[in-house]
Amino acid sequence: MTITEDPRRAWAGLAVLCVVAVLASLELTVTHLALPAIDADLRPSGTQLLWIVDVYAFLLAGSTLALGAVGDRIGRRRLLMIGAAAYGVLSALAAYAPTPDLLIAARALLGVAGATLMPSAFSLAATLFGEARQRAVALGIVVASVAGGTAIGPLVGGALLERFWWGSVFLLGVPVMVLILALGPVLLPEHRAAVAARIDLASVGLSLGAVLPMVWGLKEIAADGERWSAVGAVVAGLVVGVVFVARQRRLADPVVDVRLFRDRAFSVVVATLTIGIFVLWAANYYLAQYLQLVKDLDPLEAGLWTAPSALGVIAGSLLAPRLTRRLRPSLVIGAGLTVSAAGFVLLTQLTATSGLGLMVAGSVAVSAGFGPMMALATDEVIGAAPPERAGAAAALSSMAPQLGGALGIAVLGSVVTAVFRGADTGADAGADTLGAVVASSTDGVVLAAARDAFTGGIAVAATVSAVLVSVLASTVVALSVRRDSVSPTPRPRGSSA
Repeated sequence: MTITEDPRRAWAGLAVLCVVAVLASLELTVTHLALPAIDADLRPSGTQLLWIVDVYAFLLAGSTLALGAVGDRIGRRRLLMIGAAAYGVLSALAAYAPTPDLLIAARALLGVAGATLMPSAFSLAATLFGEARQRAVALGIVVASVAGGTAIGPLVGGALLERFWWGSVFLLGVPVMVLILALGPVLLPEHRAAVAARIDLASVGLSLGAVLPMVWGLKEIAADGERWSAVGAVVAGLVVGVVFVARQRRLADPVVDVRLFRDRAFSVVVATLTIGIFVLWAANYYLAQYLQLVKDLDPLEAGLWTAPSALGVIAGSLLAPRLTRRLRPSLVIGAGLTVSAAGFVLLTQLTATSGLGLMVAGSVAVSAGFGPMMALATDEVIGAAPPERAGAAAALSSMAPQLGGALGIAVLGSVVTAVFRGADTGADAGADTLGAVVASSTDGVVLAAARDAFTGGIAVAATVSAVLVSVLASTVVALSVRRDSVSPTPRPRGSSA
């Protein structure tokens, strides 16, 4: 039996999947406002602080492809239930971690558990609705949930930190996962490939071996310069990535069907997802610290100031399917990216003394512009794969932005840190983060210089982001115009570029 035969159960099942998507994505940003409290309690180094934030996304991105294929084999609902149980236990372990290293380890394992949730949510949402338009709407709602979870993470974190200690931001996952374990078997269909594909363990290892060294190397280069160990890690990751792609071409049941990338439009869609979230998550990361450490707001106040951008990304995601009834999806995506680029231009003007209206205007433009891209691009990626590989396709549509977001926090977050460290603030040598300076110094001149240095780093990161998004918008629109000039025949539904 399929739930699609009962529309009420289908929509109730979609509501459960939205809760899954919100929680798994909220974990990506809920720690941002907790960083000062974690910094004060556990005293991590600047590098450890970055790892606490982004190791979850790294492992989630590195594991998603493999676990999406596992879901196609053992059943997507079963994978979701296993992941939910593990996620609840690991959330509790992270909440009570006594050292930075143990917190990083718990967050890493949470990333692996989270990698079971995202592809299951997308593939089961597509399974619930057989009609094409309903599927597009359902996927748009799940994407809005992902985007909303990412955007409201600082707000939820701020509300919890107002009353509790930093570990409370992790404990949030425990009761939610219990609810999912109770409702999932009742409301969600079990769905697996008719012919179970063999899980290639070598590909699983290669995917992790490509992602993790590359991300670590890029982080180290951005923070400390081009050291041989960091450059070697990046090169090693690239080499392993080439081996991974070559292996996928030879396998009868690949983890990633690389033949899909022969379609230029498909490749542009995946690149758009990756680069778009690269700059978006980085902005969420440094703006959360800007509100607390530069503007001196408490966690709840800082979270409230992020609420408008959360509404912006949700509105953009939900509006996208309606706009495509009159406009080509690629034009909707291109227009949204242009709005986001303008938002980043506004963020380049932030200073330590700027009014918060400037930050809100910039962040809302950035998030609202990315909403249509995330909804339409996800539908394109999942729609491009045959039904028996829906889990793997959903994993790809989930992995691309997660990897991009993790790299964004790592690279652009490290750019902000590098600019800060390169400035002469007069702070003690051991204070290598703005949080450390704020916690240890009472000298007003030193604090002002440190805050100016941090906002200088934001200006550099926002400038890089504006350029990347502008180039991306131009590429998407140019590809659409070129296709129209070659053939006026409309592409089938699901093609967004």
